[in-house]
Amino acid sequence: MTRPQLCMTLTGTTLEENLKNINDYRRYIDMAELRVDFLSEIVPSQIAAFRDKAALPCILTVRRKIDGGQWQNSEDERAALFERIFGEILKVQVAGGNGFDFVDFEDDFRDENLRRAAANVGLTIIRSVHNFEGPVGDAAERVAEMGYSENEIPKIAFMPHSLDDVTSLFESAQKLQGNHILLAMGELGLPSRILAEKLGNFLTFCSLPSQDSSISSLGHLDPVTLNETYHFRELTAETKVFGITGWPLAATSSPALHNEGYKKTGLDAVYIPVRAQTIDEAIHFDEAVGIGGMSVTIPHKESVMPFLKELSPEVSEIGACNTIVHKSDGWHGYNTDAPGFSKSLLEFTALENLKGKKVSVIGAGGAACAVIYALKKLGADVCIFNRTVGKAKILAERFDCAYAPLDESSLQKLKEYNQIIVQTTSKGMKNTEPANAENDPIFFYDFDGSELLFDIVYVPEVTPLMARAQKSGCRVCNGFDMLRYQGYEQFKLFTGVEYNG
Repeated sequence: MTRPQLCMTLTGTTLEENLKNINDYRRYIDMAELRVDFLSEIVPSQIAAFRDKAALPCILTVRRKIDGGQWQNSEDERAALFERIFGEILKVQVAGGNGFDFVDFEDDFRDENLRRAAANVGLTIIRSVHNFEGPVGDAAERVAEMGYSENEIPKIAFMPHSLDDVTSLFESAQKLQGNHILLAMGELGLPSRILAEKLGNFLTFCSLPSQDSSISSLGHLDPVTLNETYHFRELTAETKVFGITGWPLAATSSPALHNEGYKKTGLDAVYIPVRAQTIDEAIHFDEAVGIGGMSVTIPHKESVMPFLKELSPEVSEIGACNTIVHKSDGWHGYNTDAPGFSKSLLEFTALENLKGKKVSVIGAGGAACAVIYALKKLGADVCIFNRTVGKAKILAERFDCAYAPLDESSLQKLKEYNQIIVQTTSKGMKNTEPANAENDPIFFYDFDGSELLFDIVYVPEVTPLMARAQKSGCRVCNGFDMLRYQGYEQFKLFTGVEYNG
C-alpha cells in the first residue's frame, strides 16, 4: 500500500474560492474533496471542469444534512444532480480532460444506475458510513456488512464517546486488508487522523483552520499543522509513536516541541495528543497502538502510578509521575517536572539556590508535588495554599512545609511567604479576561510589586493573574520554559538522545 493521502475538504461557497484554497495549500496536500453541498450555485458543467483546474485528484461529494452536510433537498434531486454531473464529466473526458477521480456515496445510497454511470466515467466510489451519535462497534465487521464492490473504498467515520472507542478502531483495523478509510471524529479521534498509516487508511481528511463549524466539529487538522508539526507525509509503519495524555488536554505545546526535536535529530518518530478521561483508557490505547512513551498531565499524574512496573526515585518522593516509558517488563515512571521547574525558576530569579527565601505554592495537585519537591531541594521555606486544606496538609507533612487554606483568612500568611509565589493550578488557562475570582486563584491578594510570580500555565502567555501582578510592578514568568526543559528531559527518556534545541 502507498502512504495515506492527505485530502483537503473544500467548503467554499464558490468554485473560485475552492481553487484558490487548493493553490494556497497545494504543497501540503495530495488531493481534494469538493463539497458541492456548500456551493451557493451548482452548475454541473462547471463542477465537471473543476478537477482539471485543480490539477490534482479530487473527490466529488454532495453530503446530506443527516450525514453532516448541507444538502437538504430530496434524494431523487441529489441522484439527478449526480447524473447530470457525470454526464458533464463524460463530455470533459471526450474533450481530453480528466473529470473527477472519486465520488462519495453513502452506504444506504444504493442507486445501481448511478453506480454504473460512475464506473462509466472512471470514478472510484468511496462507500461511506457516518455516525455522529456514537461508535459503530467492530469497524471491520461493519465494513464487511457494507458489501462493497472491488471498485469501492469503504469509509467509516463515527463520533467516539471515549478513548476506548478509538482504541477499538485501531484494533479492528488490524483485521482489514485493501483500501479503506477509518476515522474517529472530534478531538478524541485526533490520533486516527495523524496515525492513518497504522490504520491502513487510504487517506486522511484535513481542512482550513477557519472552516464551517459543521466541518471543524469533525476534528480535522489543518494541512499545515499535519505537515509541519506532525510530518504526516513522512510517517511510515516503522515510525515510533510517543505522545501526551490528559483531560481535557485543551492546549498543549508539547507536540510542536517533541516533533521539532525528532526532525532536528533525524529520528523517525511522531508525538501526538491522546485525550483520555481516565489513565486506564490511555494505557489501553498506548498498548494497542504500540506507543513507546507518554507525557502525563492533569489529572493523571497520580492515578498513573498503579500501572507502573518501576518508579524513579523522584516519582517515589514526589508522589506524581509525568513521564512513562514502555520497556520490556512494562511501564516505567519518571518525573521531569521537578528538574524542568528548577532550571526555569533559577533562570527567572537569577539565583543559584533559594536558601532563605519564603515561597508560596498555590495549589496541591500533581503539578504542585513536583514544584514543592524542587523548591525544598533548592532550600526554600515553603507554604502550601489550597482550597481543600486536607490535601495541603498531606503535602506539607510529606515535604515538611507550612500550609494554609486558599482564601482571605490566609492573607497574612500569604504576605509572609510572598517573596516568590508559584501558581500551580489550571486557573487562568486559556483565559484572557481581566482577573477575577474565577480565573485568578489569589484574587483576594493585593501585590505590592516586590513579589516574583511564577505561573506554570503557559497558554495564554500572560494569564489574568500574571497581568494583575505585572500591573503592580512585579516580575512574572509563565510555565513555557518549564515545559521546554521538562520536555527535553522526556525527549531523552523516550529516545535515548539529547534534545537538539
